[in-house]
Amino acid sequence: MNDTTNALGSFLRARRELVTPQRAGIPDGGVRRVPGLRREEVAMLAGVSADYYMRLERGRDRYPSAQVLESIARVLQLDDEHTAYLLTLVGELPRQRRRRPRTEVPPEGALKLLDSLVQPAFIEGRYFDVLASNSLARALSPNLAVGRNQLRDLFLSRDVQSLYPDWEDVTECFIASLRQAVGNDIDDPRFIELTGELSLASPRFSQLWARHEVRGQSGTIFRIDHPQLGEVVVNRERLAIGGADGQMLVIYHPDAGSENAEKLALLASIDLPVQAREGHL
Repeated sequence: MNDTTNALGSFLRARRELVTPQRAGIPDGGVRRVPGLRREEVAMLAGVSADYYMRLERGRDRYPSAQVLESIARVLQLDDEHTAYLLTLVGELPRQRRRRPRTEVPPEGALKLLDSLVQPAFIEGRYFDVLASNSLARALSPNLAVGRNQLRDLFLSRDVQSLYPDWEDVTECFIASLRQAVGNDIDDPRFIELTGELSLASPRFSQLWARHEVRGQSGTIFRIDHPQLGEVVVNRERLAIGGADGQMLVIYHPDAGSENAEKLALLASIDLPVQAREGHL
């Protein structure tokens, strides 16, 4: 079974391989064919039978209790975000069967707000599609043009990769955030299309996707190596857009009075053809 047909088993296997016997507080037990804990060790530490745990990993039991999952989460040393994600993967929870339209449309109010911002800003969809952006965002990073997908650009475009000195950290952040955003809605056609394409085309994506890291993006420092300005350091904020099902308003803002603020002011003043805010898809 693959990640889309046995999400619970895929997650448990991936996280089990990250916990060493030393971290779990048990003897190493000699040569191991795979990294991390054995199934029997997880079962013993979680207080369930080895046969039952094996059924969970193999997708033969889709209805474990929350108590069992929380015991396993403790053994696998999952934090709150990973534990919450694990609990969404059981069969007894309602699946999100509703098909979202392939075109995500930002609300008009959010577009008006975007127009009013003097900082680089854009609206992204659930799968990091750029739905709208202002001219300063596009001048700062060409992959923020409407219609581009940030994940595809990060993993497949060398030009885009060269913009990010912290590319490895950025890719880890995006993949963990995608896991959280999707939850148990893994039969969504857009999810299947995008992850399938990137798994085949990018070894880095496949490596990160197999880790099953789950983490929401929060306000953070973001570095961009701009071809004209050099390194620009900004604060990145992601603000949920009410009633827009996963859409985010993303704003890059420099510290007031900093050299980075001066660089963005210079970028905004460069005599380039003025482009109005690009419309939604």
